[in-house]
Amino acid sequence: MSIKQFKTEIAGRELKVEIGRLARQAHGACTVTYGETVVLATTVTSGKPRDGIDYFPLMVDYEEKLYAAGKIKGSRFIKREGRATDEAVLTGRLIDRSIRPLFNESDRNDVQVTATVLSYDGVNDPTFASMIATSIALGISHIPWKGPLAGVQLGRVEGEWVINPTVEAKVKSDLDLFVSGSKNEAIMIEAGAKEVLEADMFEAINFAGKHISKLVTFIEDIIKKEGVAKREANVDEEKRATLDLVKTKVEEVLAKSDLGSCFDPDKSKMKASIEEITNKINESLKEDSEVSKDMRSMGVAMIDEALIKAFKKLVLEDGERPDKRKFDEVRNLEAEVGLLPRTHGSGLFSRGETQVLSIVTLGSPGDEQTLDTMEEDGTKKYMHHYNFPGYSVGEVKPNRGPGRREIGHGALAEKALIPVLPKNEDFPYTIRVVSEVMGSNGSSSQASICGSTLSLMDAGVPISKPVAGIAMGVVVDDNDSNKYQILTDIQGMEDHAGHMDFKVAGTRDGITAIQLDIKLGGISYNLVEETLNKAKEARLKILDTMKKAIAEVRPELSKYAPRITSMRIDPEKIRDVIGSGGKTINEIIDTCNVNIDIEQDGVVMITSVEGEGAKKAQEWIENIVKEIEVGEIYEGKVIKIVTDRNKGTEIGAIVELAPGKDGMVHISQIAHERVEKVSDKIKMGDVVKVKVAEVDKEKGRVSLSIKDLLPKPEGFKEAPRPKPGFKKPFVKR
Repeated sequence: MSIKQFKTEIAGRELKVEIGRLARQAHGACTVTYGETVVLATTVTSGKPRDGIDYFPLMVDYEEKLYAAGKIKGSRFIKREGRATDEAVLTGRLIDRSIRPLFNESDRNDVQVTATVLSYDGVNDPTFASMIATSIALGISHIPWKGPLAGVQLGRVEGEWVINPTVEAKVKSDLDLFVSGSKNEAIMIEAGAKEVLEADMFEAINFAGKHISKLVTFIEDIIKKEGVAKREANVDEEKRATLDLVKTKVEEVLAKSDLGSCFDPDKSKMKASIEEITNKINESLKEDSEVSKDMRSMGVAMIDEALIKAFKKLVLEDGERPDKRKFDEVRNLEAEVGLLPRTHGSGLFSRGETQVLSIVTLGSPGDEQTLDTMEEDGTKKYMHHYNFPGYSVGEVKPNRGPGRREIGHGALAEKALIPVLPKNEDFPYTIRVVSEVMGSNGSSSQASICGSTLSLMDAGVPISKPVAGIAMGVVVDDNDSNKYQILTDIQGMEDHAGHMDFKVAGTRDGITAIQLDIKLGGISYNLVEETLNKAKEARLKILDTMKKAIAEVRPELSKYAPRITSMRIDPEKIRDVIGSGGKTINEIIDTCNVNIDIEQDGVVMITSVEGEGAKKAQEWIENIVKEIEVGEIYEGKVIKIVTDRNKGTEIGAIVELAPGKDGMVHISQIAHERVEKVSDKIKMGDVVKVKVAEVDKEKGRVSLSIKDLLPKPEGFKEAPRPKPGFKKPFVKR
């Protein structure tokens, strides 16, 4: 197979596509090079449909390879890449959410898409290259897909839009936006922002759309030249006849059923109604021996189609929502704080049947998370973790750790709160928020944003402004895309049967996070603008409710939260505080029951729940780094009796003034009277009071005196000390 190359330019950098060199047995494969970042995307599909399932089996994986960045895993024991990092999971979800709406949901052939980063230059984000490569790999394959699409990243630096900003430019940007779409419509949006206005956000999305359109044209040209004919659906005539029979029986049951009861605002009643109809369909299909178990599964899935159809009619023709709310009405809101007595902060947020309890834990700077990924080295001081247990939806589900959805929802809430968190120098704590979903009927991710805000304020974390989130939906007429209805605060059925889940979070002054998922082929940019404006109205209502629960950040931290005492020392003294092999600092930590973190610039942070321990540790460190001056008085322990190596006589004692610092008391400086033997006056382990008599900084020697602090005996006359430079005269014997 010959190797084909295609090139274009975007954001002043060459984008190169290569087909035919790698992964030749995949059903579609290409590599995309952008700068020196290289991504391989592959796609494969099964030869026949998978029986017994009622969903489209799509798998999307994003593989970060450490060799791409010239790195070896930091673990001493495991050097192979293991479970995908959270960042890899989020990028995989981003690709999945972009391409999934363009597949036929009725297809049952397994499809797998894998984007593998082969080279990362530390400048160009692989996410952009991965999206382009995936679109081309699917487009040139025989897999049925309604693409192509393209995606771009967008930032704003000093008021100017920047397409595909470099890693350095992202740091300066107040917006981190990724948009994927077709020539004229948006399909997926992911954004983090520093309180960007709705009008500016729409302008950014629209600006990204213009560049996407050009890229789609580029990809279409590649597909036209290198693509193969799409696979046609395998039609089993015998199976089709049985399906027709199934369809007839299902329609008979549905005709006698009250579908309206399936739209009950009470989720438990809604589920009971759907289950009742499902059982009736199952019983009807069991009566016919020609209908297999797999066919019955497909028959039950037809309920879903009927409910979606009834839902669209209810909204677009009858002008109603399932729970009778107005189209722009938010469900009943409740907010509480301070529910848990021993945690550092807690907040409970409820919207309808969706309920989230968020809990804050404050830790020392050393509790921060260490990052060791393909793209990042460093630490992370704020974490948000989201849990979605089975009981939250009344289901039995094993607890086996967070899945991709939990990681995605946690990251979205984290992204929404980051812009309002205090600077590290003002609040050096490590912050972990855990959101436990207690009940879910639509948009628990946005409820976790609200719960997080409440808990942070309750914990006394000085966030600049409260943040709230809302999920918006839309229902579009199948025959006329201009006929649609936007729904504010969608719940479960509206999310499932509607065409859009548009999550928007922010403060009163602007947007901090966006996540858009759709089930259509795309939505117009005008619809995006309209949704952003309606979302702001809802967000302000939610913020009003949250303000009633807690109007201001608590002025004090919980009494159970640790306190951090900061001090600054000479960076040259850091080694003295740490000690040989960490001996000194570990002794301080164990003795004072504290945590100690030292920055390279000499900032020392002492974390302790008990104030006395922190005070003692601070004094200890101050003594270590303090310069010893002549005339100062110390109390120290005798740690050594010094003996003349030649004569074997005792000539003095070493006294520890501070950890790592000591001085010598000469035998002549122990008492006013003559001392024959040091151990006659002081012994090892004694605590003595000494005065600094002399400091030789060049040699690092400190001379101490005990007798200078003792009262002179009555009638005592001290022999004059030799003057500096005095030499005893030589006497010939």
